[in-house]
Amino acid sequence: MKNHGRPQAIGPIATPEPFVRQSFDDARKAVAALRSLYARNTQFLRDSFAALAAGSDSNRRYRAFYPEISVTTSSYTQVDSRQSYGHMPTPGHYSTTITQPDLFETYLIEQLYLIMRNHGVPVVVSESETPIPLHFAFQEGTYVDGAAARNIKRPIRDLFDVPDLDGTDDQIANGTYESPAGRPRPLAQFTAQRVDYSLHRLQHYTATSPNHFQNFVLFTNYQFYIDEFCARARDLMANGDSGYAEFVEPGNVIIRRGEQRPAGVTTARLPQMPAYHLKRPDYAGITMVNIGVGPANAKTITDHIAVLRPHAWLMLGHCAGLRDTQALGDYVLAHAYVREDHVLDDDLPLWVPLPALAEIQVALEEAVAEVTGLSGYDLKRVMRTGTVASIDNRNWELRDRRGPIQRLSQSRAIALDMESATIAANGFRFRVPYGTLLCVSDKPLHGELKLPGMATEFYKRQVAQHLTIGIRTMEKLADMPLERLHSRKLRNFSETAFQ
Repeated sequence: MKNHGRPQAIGPIATPEPFVRQSFDDARKAVAALRSLYARNTQFLRDSFAALAAGSDSNRRYRAFYPEISVTTSSYTQVDSRQSYGHMPTPGHYSTTITQPDLFETYLIEQLYLIMRNHGVPVVVSESETPIPLHFAFQEGTYVDGAAARNIKRPIRDLFDVPDLDGTDDQIANGTYESPAGRPRPLAQFTAQRVDYSLHRLQHYTATSPNHFQNFVLFTNYQFYIDEFCARARDLMANGDSGYAEFVEPGNVIIRRGEQRPAGVTTARLPQMPAYHLKRPDYAGITMVNIGVGPANAKTITDHIAVLRPHAWLMLGHCAGLRDTQALGDYVLAHAYVREDHVLDDDLPLWVPLPALAEIQVALEEAVAEVTGLSGYDLKRVMRTGTVASIDNRNWELRDRRGPIQRLSQSRAIALDMESATIAANGFRFRVPYGTLLCVSDKPLHGELKLPGMATEFYKRQVAQHLTIGIRTMEKLADMPLERLHSRKLRNFSETAFQ
């Protein structure tokens, strides 16, 4: 009987040669093994796809697996109780899958070193049971020609593994994950596939490579701040003596120390949430992202930046002042949040409090004092500490206002915006130290709205000072020992060992 052109049955699965498990008591050697294994397995998938696109036999399935780190401890080892990460809470077997170890090399070395030091046990590098999706095996910037893909006679899903959304949830970070009986407990908050998913989304949303992101991140909801940040960063590069090595703009346009921005270089179309990176060695510089308006954008971008394990993120933006005693241009240092943004209700219940983090609060207050030249009681003239409310309806004034105004009054809120509580809540959820410093740009409850001329003058005067405070704060945090910056307030009962 003739086949009538139907594809033949899929033959055996083709895989790379089995990887022999290796045990290490040196963190650098362990990470080198991870890099080698990951490079081999992703190369296998790329080569297999290229062969199929060139007309090779398409009656086999191709599969390669993510690397895995595992560690076993049998003792309730007492570690330095001041540390918020780097140790397992109870004896047991722990593991995590790993992706892109080149990008995470410094981070992985630190995490494994702490585990080895605190528990006196080796770590094991092996292949996991989680396949690498073909989409995540391609190197950054790879362009797959549509004609080449059409040469493959079968659907891609018949031949390769594709992203599995069941492997990209946030149960570990949310504290709701329960390890099945006999299976290892999680060593890190994110699985390899969850990390890969976010790395690809970061490139899409920000138009910059994840490699450029720094460990100290500023978010804003106004382009004015980005314009000021770019102007300063370009000046720092031109002067060449700032301690920053590069400045990267959307489209991965790189300006190096001692250089001017290349003439005529423009980004054809800005992405949804463009990112700008003022880089220092070891990722100790500052990334700034214009998240636009609204809690949905704030959640989206922090969901993805979180996989890079930054050391802190702050919200700098404008807000509505809610008190008679506030003036346009005053600062609000958030000490608590009212969450009426709703985008995280399914991940972080509203009954969970968001604590103020002393290290962040002190750094922000010190930076405000240094930049404004005010201190002590005089500082209260331009900055108020209190509750910030974030809402998901920008036009709440157009509805019956009695309900919102009553809730704002009962909460003792002093400012209202649409992003700050979301960014703080995701910082809490993902164990990223967070903070908020807002600037009062109008007072809707008191009829003080900006007139056109007032608005222009206000932005020119206040944005520069506000941004200076944000940058100074980040530099203070970057000078702080990491074990001090990362707060134990953000860790749950059965916390993962990785930061």
